[in-house]
Amino acid sequence: MSTRARRLLAVATASIASTLLAGCAVGPNFARPTAPATPRLTPAAPATADARTALPGGGAQHWVAGMDIAADWWTRFGSSALDALVAESLRNNPNVQAAQASLRAAREDVSAQRGAFWPQVSADLNTARQKTAPVLSPALNSGASPYSLQTVQVLVSYPLDVFGGNRRQVESLAAQAESARFQLESARTALAANVVQGVVQAASMHDQLAALQRNVALQQEQLAIMRKQAALGDIAQAAVIAQEAALAQAQAQVPALQKQLAQQNDALAALVGRLPADAPIPAFTLADLHLPDEIPLQLPAQLVEQRPDVRAAEAQMHAASAQVGVAIANRLPQITLTASDGSSATRFADLFASKTGFFGVAADIAQPLFQGGALLHKQRAAQANLDAARAQYRATVIAAFQNVADSMQALQLDAEGLRTSALAETRTREGLDIARAQLQIGDVSYLSVLVAEQQYQQAVGSRAQAQANRFADTAALFLALGGGWWNDGAAAAAPKHPSAQP
Repeated sequence: MSTRARRLLAVATASIASTLLAGCAVGPNFARPTAPATPRLTPAAPATADARTALPGGGAQHWVAGMDIAADWWTRFGSSALDALVAESLRNNPNVQAAQASLRAAREDVSAQRGAFWPQVSADLNTARQKTAPVLSPALNSGASPYSLQTVQVLVSYPLDVFGGNRRQVESLAAQAESARFQLESARTALAANVVQGVVQAASMHDQLAALQRNVALQQEQLAIMRKQAALGDIAQAAVIAQEAALAQAQAQVPALQKQLAQQNDALAALVGRLPADAPIPAFTLADLHLPDEIPLQLPAQLVEQRPDVRAAEAQMHAASAQVGVAIANRLPQITLTASDGSSATRFADLFASKTGFFGVAADIAQPLFQGGALLHKQRAAQANLDAARAQYRATVIAAFQNVADSMQALQLDAEGLRTSALAETRTREGLDIARAQLQIGDVSYLSVLVAEQQYQQAVGSRAQAQANRFADTAALFLALGGGWWNDGAAAAAPKHPSAQP
């Protein structure tokens, strides 16, 4: 490059730097929305939830104000097999892997857009064979025509970001990357909660199946007794037939519940990234799980900070705000500086020889004058998108508060539900034992026993589901409060507010 060209480029670069330092970015400057002013998440302060039963999941749960949530909150359920399933799902679930790839792509888009802050430099080598028309002056001093022309040059182009259009574009892409980051955290926390709740449902089905199989065995025993009684003439054959029908109905419920359990295990296999034919999901019972006795009670401001879906919606609003600035900048003058330096000769060997060099420096200012209103309408569309993002953010916050309130109220009512279900199971079992004993000595009819058996079977199913509700709703609360992603080492190390500067 010639000395003169270098000086001109140095002056242009200094001019660019001073312009960038003095320049401003048009459009609104994003400000994070404030948390709702409400002092609590439910209408009334929650009380201790205690089912007052020795059954699994029947203990007391105490609310702890300001309690933090561990990133591996599921370990509080006290099952190493459950911990292994959650860890496997976080490694192998394809939806999480897709979210991780989307985050990487979003961050690369930010880096790519940052490249527009720097000069765009390219090298060009051109070989041409051409002939000058005889009526024109010869292109070469020798007058030779046709001739070959070899040209090599370096081209530098620098668009000045005077009004901050590129800065706003980088800001928008950085916010989208932040949104992708929180979408990943949301996917991870939801996946962990889904695995926990899936295990709880499988354990509940396993316990219900065991109770149903015990009931079938008791009915088979009862049928054998009734057949002996019928042979002795103590009861009518109609009673035996009725018992056979009741036994068949109970036996028919077994494969139906086994099917549900098998499908639940298939669903768990899919969550952990396995095919159904891969290693089987271990069998869980409710007795394998421990109900966390301390549960966090958070403030509304903490919830807004901790919920990854709320943070993702905030980042989307930030991206939409920056796009308004991009649309405004596109309506303003676009300034570009260019420079070139090179050599041209008729032979390769003569390139860079004396008197073959050339250079050029240029400045271009382009102001859109008339484009059919396209740029104005794009700006209005960007503003409308920002309004939509604000509304979507508010909807996400409302849904987050609803999730937490639902989970908190559910936990208190679940305790009462388990207490009454356990009491109902105990009383119906006592009634069934009494009815069977009375039937053997002829004090009651077989119909009384059938009614008692039906009541007991319904009570067993209700109790197992009430147990599962406490476990599942506890997992739902941890999910609703954000899932502790901020205590994960990798998440904590990630930048929370990406800069838009080069």
